[in-house]
Parts: sequence; structure tokens; C-alpha cells
Amino acid sequence: MKNLIRNVLVLVLLLSFAATASAQFNPKLQYFRAQDQTGLNVFEAPKTNDVKFEGLYVKIGGANTLQFQAISHENSGAAPIFDIGNNFNLATSNLDFDVQLYSGMRMHLRTYLSSRHHAQPYVKGGYLQVDRLDFIQDGFMEDLMDKVTIKVGHMEINYGDTHFRRSDNGQALFNPFVGNYIMDSFTTEVGGEVYYQSNGFLAMIGATNGKLNQSVREPNPDQLRTHVSLVGKLGYDSQVNEDLRVRFTGSVYHTGQTASAYLYSGDRAGARYYNILTENAGEFRTPRFNPSFNNELTAIMINPFIKFQGFEFFGVFETASGKADAEPDTRTFNQYGAELIYRIGAKENVYLGGRYNLVSGDTNQDESVEISRINIGGGWFMTRNVLAKVEYVTQTYDGFNPGSIFEDGKFNGLMIEAVISF
Repeated sequence: MKNLIRNVLVLVLLLSFAATASAQFNPKLQYFRAQDQTGLNVFEAPKTNDVKFEGLYVKIGGANTLQFQAISHENSGAAPIFDIGNNFNLATSNLDFDVQLYSGMRMHLRTYLSSRHHAQPYVKGGYLQVDRLDFIQDGFMEDLMDKVTIKVGHMEINYGDTHFRRSDNGQALFNPFVGNYIMDSFTTEVGGEVYYQSNGFLAMIGATNGKLNQSVREPNPDQLRTHVSLVGKLGYDSQVNEDLRVRFTGSVYHTGQTASAYLYSGDRAGARYYNILTENAGEFRTPRFNPSFNNELTAIMINPFIKFQGFEFFGVFETASGKADAEPDTRTFNQYGAELIYRIGAKENVYLGGRYNLVSGDTNQDESVEISRINIGGGWFMTRNVLAKVEYVTQTYDGFNPGSIFEDGKFNGLMIEAVISF
């Protein structure tokens, strides 16, 4: 207990120093989601713009996150797991370059400087975003481009709304809790997306090459060839009045024949709960769950979001079907999630909330499994760039085969997280 108190005090001191030292400024970027508190509950980049282009502008930003973990875990004992204690996890860090190249043309690039999976820096991905065609001629097709956005790159695809609220390595400011959803839909692929936004209505269609790791090498004759993947979204987002905002979206991701579908295994940063229910030091994604849909994957996600004054509700219904390489028939997994947050104060600098997350379906090991998680916690924006979170988390596993590392598996405990983002 003395060590726990000491470590918590150290974390509080670090946060206090960061709150004093962090910079706050308004970047001169168009059609941009700010990477501080003002970017909360912003989903797609806004189509409105009040920033005048005055020449090439480069914003160098980043995010740094550190957790203190006090979690215990157990299973049936048939499969060994790590002994874990209370201590700090590896700090994670991002480096962002956002460049206003021309009026209505912007580039984003994110590099993971430190992540759970890679000790060395590596590029997560980036994109070119075009909201105006002034580079062709001033005002060219401006009536159309008032509503249309084009994105191309090796980028995070816009499937569902959960990825706007997830922790992305060092960038954990937009996640009200510490962990991401159990079935964490996130992947970076080479492709393009076209958006249409007008009077609250949103439509998006996109296509990617379906590959996480890029290569021109053809597969061996006995391997599957990866075909184009399609992604789409429809939704409505309206600030009904001063107190009430309502958003509702539906998304789909589909890939036909593929060597491997990465929608639930594309994150290379790693899970926020470290060394849980594993004895393999290289296993960095557990306790997230990958349904192993390597081929013919179709996923649909529906997300309601309601904010009334300080109260905020975010929901998830997701169904995904596919199969592993050698399976003759498709399987299905469903995911349900609900977050209820209350943000306090005129600037909503403090919040309290809870999240429930449930995943159920049939694995490729002839198991009918169910995984459930509850998060209860809160946070304090010490400045708009610095966030401190604390949560209690509990997760249970049911239906896994005898001898599985997840047989009768469960974990619970306390997490404290400090985030700096600018």
C-alpha cells in the first residue's frame, strides 16, 4: 500500500508539472479536429472553416501518455499466466505533423515514437485532405466543395464512430476511459474516401487495397489474393438547440477474398491493460479480442450519440461475419457498448462516467464465448492539453474451451492515466 501511495503521488506531481508547462494555442489549420479538449466529440473533420490561408503552415504536435496499473488477473489454472503487480506501464508517445499546403488542402502524418509493440519510432500513417479546389483555380467548383471532402493516403479508415473516441497510442485525450473496446475496430490501409456533408447529413464512400503491410509481391499459388475492400457511412448530426445535440451513424466495411483481414487486428500500438491473461511477452493486444475473420469479412456498426447539457451518451451495436482461412462457413460476432458520461462545470473540465461492453459469438475453436467489461471512472482536464483519468475496470470470459488461457478468465483493478496532447 505504501508503494501504491508513493507511485500515485509521483504521477500527480508529474501531472502538475505538465499542467504548468503545456502550451495552448490555436493552430492555423483549416477543416481540422483540434488535438486538445476542444476536439472532444468532434468526429469527422468539420466542414465549416473560419481560418484564412496565408501561406504554408506547419504544426508540429504530439501526445504523451503514462498509466499506473494496479490490476489482478486469474484463470482456471490450466494455462499459465504472468504474475503481475502494481506499477507504471511503458509510456507511449506520438509525433504529429499537420501541414496546411494550400487553401483547402491539408496533410496529416502521425508517427509512433514509443509504443508497446515497437521500441523504435515508426509511421502509423497519414493522408492528404482536400476541401477546396483552389489549387486548380480560385473558387473552382466551390458550391460543390462546400459540401465535399476527399481524403487519400495510407490512413486510418472511417469505419464506425468508436475510432474517434479510442486511444491511439500516445493520443488518449478523446477516450473517457483507459481501454478501447474489446473488439477494437481499427486498421490503416491505402485508399481513398469521399465525403458529402450538408445540413447535418453525412455520407461517405471509400475503397482500400485491404492491406496493412504494403508490398507489390504476388502471393504464392496456394495463398489467397487480397481484393479491394469497401467502406461506407451514413449519418445525421445536428445541434438541435443550445442544450441538445443528436448524432446517429451507420457504417459498413466489406472485404471479399483476402489473405488476411485486419479490421480487428490492425492496431500495432497495443492494449492499455498490460500483460493480462498471457504468458507470451510478445502478445501485446490482449485483453482485446480478435474474432479471427481473416477472409470474407463484413462488419456493420451503428452508433447513437446524444449530448444534453453535461450529459453524454454514446452507444455501439456491431455485428461482424467472416471466417478464418480454412473454415467452410462464416461465423458471427456481435458487440454491444454503452457509455454514459456527465461533464461538470462551465468548461466541462471534470467528468464522471461508466461504460459497459459485451462481445459474444462463435470462435474458430468451436467455442460459443462471451466477454464482458465494466469501466467506472472519471477525469480532470487540468488544462485543455492535460488530462488525468482514474478508473476501475473488471472483465470476465465465459465459454472458452478447457485448457484455454481464457478459461474462467477475469481481471479487475485500478488504472490511473495521464495524457498530454497538443
